[in-house]
Amino acid sequence: MKADTGWGWTFLLLAIVLELTGTVSMKYSAGFSRFWPSVLMFVFYGASFTMLNFALAYMNVSVAYAIWSGIGIILITLASFIMFHEKLPVASLLWIGLIVVGVVGLNMSVKAH
Repeated sequence: MKADTGWGWTFLLLAIVLELTGTVSMKYSAGFSRFWPSVLMFVFYGASFTMLNFALAYMNVSVAYAIWSGIGIILITLASFIMFHEKLPVASLLWIGLIVVGVVGLNMSVKAH
């Protein structure tokens, strides 16, 4: 693993944004019934995994994947509320909060070692 010069976090941020865009494209694809959103979904997910792969050259996989998935969950929750007017019960928001706590805790425990 290379020393983290900020590239790992840059690649991880790009992976998160591309994953969010891929998930939004998935929603717009309407079960693969719309061509361009379906194609874009594969492009964005492929690019996201590529950026995640580059991030792993600089970061531990446990931390990178937890941050990628945890922040992705938060962002897609916000996007679904804003873009698609989907509602979430308060209990769901509390469980998402626990995911955030878990990601932060994992990151802190890895830095402590």
